[in-house]
Amino acid sequence: MATINDIPDVILSNIFASISDTRTRNSLSLVSRKFMLLDRATRVSLTLRGNAKDLFMIPTCFRSVTDLDLSFLSPWGHSLLSSPLSDTDPQLLAHRLRVAFPAVTSLTVYARSPLTIKILVQQWPGLKRVKLVRWHQRLASWPIGEDFVCLLEQCENLNWLDLSTFYYWTEDLPPVLQACPKVSASLVHLNLLTTSFAEGFKSQEIKEITTACPNLKNFLVACNFDPRYIGFVGDETLLAVANNCPKLTLLHLADTSSLTDVRGDPDNEGFTSEDAMVTKGTLVEFFSGLPLLQELVLDVGRNVRDTSMALEMLNSKCKDLRVLKLGQFHGICLAIESQLDGIALCSGLEELSIKNCGDLTDMGLIAIGRGCSKLSRFEVQGCKRITEKGLRTMACLLRNTLVKVKISCCRNLDAVASLRSVEPIRDRIQWLHIDCVWNGWEEIWNSEQVGLSFWHNQVEEPSRLFSLMGSEYDHEMRRKKCKYSSDVSDGYILENNGFWCKKWDMLQYLSLWIGVGELLTPLPAAGLLNCPNLEEIRIKAEGDCRGRSKPSERAFGLSSLALYPRLSKMQLDCSETIGYALTAPSGQMDLSLWERFFLNGIRELRLSELDYWPPQDRDVNHRSLSLPAAGLLAECLQLRKLFIHGTAYEHFMMFLLKIPNLRDVQLREDYYPAPENDMSTEMRAGSCSRFEAALNRRHILD
Repeated sequence: MATINDIPDVILSNIFASISDTRTRNSLSLVSRKFMLLDRATRVSLTLRGNAKDLFMIPTCFRSVTDLDLSFLSPWGHSLLSSPLSDTDPQLLAHRLRVAFPAVTSLTVYARSPLTIKILVQQWPGLKRVKLVRWHQRLASWPIGEDFVCLLEQCENLNWLDLSTFYYWTEDLPPVLQACPKVSASLVHLNLLTTSFAEGFKSQEIKEITTACPNLKNFLVACNFDPRYIGFVGDETLLAVANNCPKLTLLHLADTSSLTDVRGDPDNEGFTSEDAMVTKGTLVEFFSGLPLLQELVLDVGRNVRDTSMALEMLNSKCKDLRVLKLGQFHGICLAIESQLDGIALCSGLEELSIKNCGDLTDMGLIAIGRGCSKLSRFEVQGCKRITEKGLRTMACLLRNTLVKVKISCCRNLDAVASLRSVEPIRDRIQWLHIDCVWNGWEEIWNSEQVGLSFWHNQVEEPSRLFSLMGSEYDHEMRRKKCKYSSDVSDGYILENNGFWCKKWDMLQYLSLWIGVGELLTPLPAAGLLNCPNLEEIRIKAEGDCRGRSKPSERAFGLSSLALYPRLSKMQLDCSETIGYALTAPSGQMDLSLWERFFLNGIRELRLSELDYWPPQDRDVNHRSLSLPAAGLLAECLQLRKLFIHGTAYEHFMMFLLKIPNLRDVQLREDYYPAPENDMSTEMRAGSCSRFEAALNRRHILD
């Protein structure tokens, strides 16, 4: 009988090359020496961890690697290639990296100073793709463009540049692009969507960049659409982008106000006080100048009114468009009687995101569901006039394709209403975001337990909306209603208590927003009791703790997630939880007690990976792991990876050594501005190195 060893090496190499999961490749390399050599020969992407000063630890067997990520070397954020405190010669370290990885053409690196970039590009002058990372501030003493001069002068083959997580000044880039016309003309990807910008690129700077880079296919940029500011983006800038870069297939133009990951006010009507200087005629001309567009993001942050006609032209002018995100666009779908209009005519869309549309109604959602029949992902945020009925009907129409849904900051869609609105695709949905706003969930939960008659009644409701649009749609809805009614038992399971429970068979990723002081415990009762395949969850807790009284419960409710059997990855983001890092006023809790509230019960989860963002005190730019948090994290005995997006004292980190199989731990100050005081005991390089040495000395069973 033939075995896998009888397969020719050429075919085995192709099989290995198609495997992207790192742990799977590592396991295969342990099978035999032949498999190990095949893995080394076919691995083209590698992320280095560990301490860069340990030169003997740099692997030398991955000589086929073309994509190298150095941005996670420890201690994270320290300039080991240019720090005078380092005991390693930066030139020697760079040389060893080049010898170990001679084929690198794509590089990601944390460049705290221009010297780091200069040293590395000398080792790989043939670089084609570069991503720079820096959350620390740019020093005012550096000359304009100092970060980019050596990169563009020495890397003549550069065609891909990502600065989305790199802090610099907007005036640094245009002069360098103009001074290096050959490299600028070869760029096809330029990501300037830097989240740490306060105002973004000015109109003139965008014009200069697009003029210098006429062959761009992907262009992402943070800018300002507010007409009250000097250099705002308006009609003239949009037309300049279309005229200068007609080959664009991906374009993101986002106002800096939209880049913050903060939930808006659900009671806001969706209209801003100022209108953007973007007209309907300009939008039509803009779309006409970019016929190759496949992905478009216009997150303007200021009112763009009466856009229905312009969006109809988008369908005819950009026939390959598949992904569309609109922010602060109004009148996108008028939904008059049964006639499709506006965005509903973009029938080729596969992903659609609508943000802060003040006049979008249920009828508009239904029209979008009818016209955009290929949608696999739909996001709606800050739309106050839509309700559960409209979104539920849209889900019915898109039942065969829709698998990813985000519902956020919509006045009429709390947690229970959001879950009920996606019930028609409950057996298909894979990715879901909702806001944990609990409005009368106890009454709804009790009413659902009456029996399956509740389900039948709810299926009938959306059909009334269709009856307003003509008999053919009413007939289609009745047909679907019959189909769902006959299959209802497949979507429910009978619990031991005798009640029927909804089952989310395909849900793998769940994202939640929750306000400070609210509890997570109602989540299962709200409708997410049975998720057998849920593997990853992201929770963002947001709000101001200052002035709030002590919560009535001791725990936030993480223990309630233990009922999901396959849950192994969690992102717990408390970065927008604001409080007192030091002594709190009398009667209030400081951040250490709030961390205890959030993390209490996490020991009951079977997590293997955890990303944790501690809460912050903005007045002192303090985001640090507290003693209670360190003790509670140390009780997660199944953790293998732990990334803390903040700082921590060394003796607090030593608590984590109690976790038996913990292999990868790192402090990442990936927020702006990252702390500059490297002599603090919370972020000293020596402290990080000692902890990692202690971690690596332990015996790991597997």
